[in-house]
Amino acid sequence: MAKKGNRVQVILECTEHKSSGLSGTSRYVTTKNKKNSPDRLELKKFNPIMKKNTIHKEIK
Repeated sequence: MAKKGNRVQVILECTEHKSSGLSGTSRYVTTKNKKNSPDRLELKKFNPIMKKNTIHKEIK
């Protein structure tokens, strides 16, 4: 039987893409441990629409 832990799925969305005016969105799904990192996650990920690495922040 699997353990039920503090790990939850979160969605990361590009911050630069919103202000650029281009169509579409760049989103990634990942998991995080709520106990160790209660604040919002922020990672550098590749945005295929803008063709460069950008900062992706956790959305609710």
